[in-house]
Amino acid sequence: MFPEYDIIVVGAGHAGCEAAAAAANLGSKVLLITMNMQTIAQMSCNPAMGGIAKGQIVREVDALGGYSGIVTDLSMIQFRMLNRSKGPAMWSPRAQSDRMMFATKWREMLEQTPNVDFYQDMVKGLVIKDGRACGVVTGLGHEIRSKAVVLTNGTFLNGIIHIGEKNFGGGRAAEKAATGITEQLVSLGFESDRLKTGTPPRVDGRSLDYSKMEEQPGDEEIGGFSYTDTKKPLKQRSCWITYTNQTVHDVLKTGFDRSPMFAGRIDGVGPRYCPSIEDKINRFAERERHQLFIEPEGWDTVEIYVNGFSTSLPEEIQYEALRIIPGFENVRIFRPGYAIEYDYFPPTQLTHTLETKLISNLFFAGQINGTTGYEEAACQGLMAGINAHQKVRELDPFILKRSEAYIGVLVDDLISKGTEEPYRMFTSRAEFRTLLRQDNADLRLTEKSHLLGLASQERMDNVSAKKDAVAEIWQVLKEMSVDPNEINGFLQSIGNTPIPEKQKAEKILRRPDVELDQLAATLPKLGTALAKFSKEQIEQASIQVKYDVYINKEKELVARMSQLEDLEIPSSFDYKKIQALGNEAREKLNRIRPRTLGQASRISGINPSDVQILMVYMGR
Repeated sequence: MFPEYDIIVVGAGHAGCEAAAAAANLGSKVLLITMNMQTIAQMSCNPAMGGIAKGQIVREVDALGGYSGIVTDLSMIQFRMLNRSKGPAMWSPRAQSDRMMFATKWREMLEQTPNVDFYQDMVKGLVIKDGRACGVVTGLGHEIRSKAVVLTNGTFLNGIIHIGEKNFGGGRAAEKAATGITEQLVSLGFESDRLKTGTPPRVDGRSLDYSKMEEQPGDEEIGGFSYTDTKKPLKQRSCWITYTNQTVHDVLKTGFDRSPMFAGRIDGVGPRYCPSIEDKINRFAERERHQLFIEPEGWDTVEIYVNGFSTSLPEEIQYEALRIIPGFENVRIFRPGYAIEYDYFPPTQLTHTLETKLISNLFFAGQINGTTGYEEAACQGLMAGINAHQKVRELDPFILKRSEAYIGVLVDDLISKGTEEPYRMFTSRAEFRTLLRQDNADLRLTEKSHLLGLASQERMDNVSAKKDAVAEIWQVLKEMSVDPNEINGFLQSIGNTPIPEKQKAEKILRRPDVELDQLAATLPKLGTALAKFSKEQIEQASIQVKYDVYINKEKELVARMSQLEDLEIPSSFDYKKIQALGNEAREKLNRIRPRTLGQASRISGINPSDVQILMVYMGR
């Protein structure tokens, strides 16, 4: 019934979809197995992509040839560039999506991708032979063979849903949990643990009074995520902001004794940076109110996502508390919020390719690795799909450094440090964030993807044209002299010191309050010189000129740090023989087996003196 596949991807969430697309586009024959063909690329929680640091990841996925950015642009109902008041390293795109359209577009793109087959069934086990994954066993009893397997099980592994004192098996509302895989992997020597996440109630938008809320429209100009010429919406839908209050908190507290989290019925650790409303009230008792974002779920639905009100309290408590929130006095609930507890495998059991150390040709991606968020899952899926293809073709692994991408930071954090709570990406996790901006993901990564065979020649040509345009704009700014009488009126109007003599346009642009489009509007000769360039090319040139000093400093730091990254540790290195290392250091190094001294230095509990000792032994 089934041929042998190059790669089987288990699970069709954000990680699984990207893994299947990447491997198939590289030429592998892929089978994507899901328990429900109707929920491919389902947005299980909030209907949005991007945000702080997450937006950078989506742009990186797009630059590498993934589909998430394109699908988001095709299905968005609102776009906002967050952190515009800060420097470009902090700018983060975010889009509100039409939930149903997002899933539909993803499925369409996968169905139009050659080399992808689909099958609806539950995978209950793996076929392991001589320490290598070579297929799966399904709930219907089929044994399907492959050269590699990518597990992207999300929250389905032994998932339990909690609402107040009620709990039942499930991987998502109205969907059953997956069983068998955890038990088999543990029997093979893998370590597993439990995590928890949650989701807020969905409500009927017709029952809300928006006049009592603050409107939050999208940006006038829709930037989008994809570097391709993807069609953007002509209009946008607003989101709304309202707040809880002390009365709401008091009502919620009456249900704390029936909260599965406080009553100890949930063993898994929840996400620190996206806590439930009951957790927020408990942890931040001094706060009299908490902000809620009221987000539409699509163009043609009245269903509303109450962002900020994630909860697993009893339904009647949820309802009673919601009705006290301004604008929610007559609210009707479509479905209550709930918590879900599920198995994950601490990611220190993986290599940088996301292949497991215990079983070759077996890859993990997404929430199975302890992450939270669509974006974190998508980028892991992309990397696992690429590396599964590379492995079965006996090609070099594809690994991104911390200085090359947020994706590199995420993977390195996971496998070097592990995580005991759902891992979420932040800009603060990246030490080279001035280099890793959302605006230059294409310049950083398209060439790498093109060499792999993922990014098209058209994408590569666009990047080359962008680089040439930026260099040309910069040259214009270096050569153009500006007279005081041409610019001083403008400088004084924005509260800047006038120039006493002629200056190059480049030097004037380096002032914090001066933007290139303003300069071009003030200086007709500059406006004429820049007329042939696109807005994106002009903005990129402006960022590179204004932040040139900081970018160069960061590049110097990368060069210094790369000395440790280039010192590879032999895979057979015996840490136990180094008596100068402490017991904790020996145990952690032996368990994680870092690939380089740089990775070793980032393992929790490894200090600089341990790294020096390793350098001495390696030198010998």
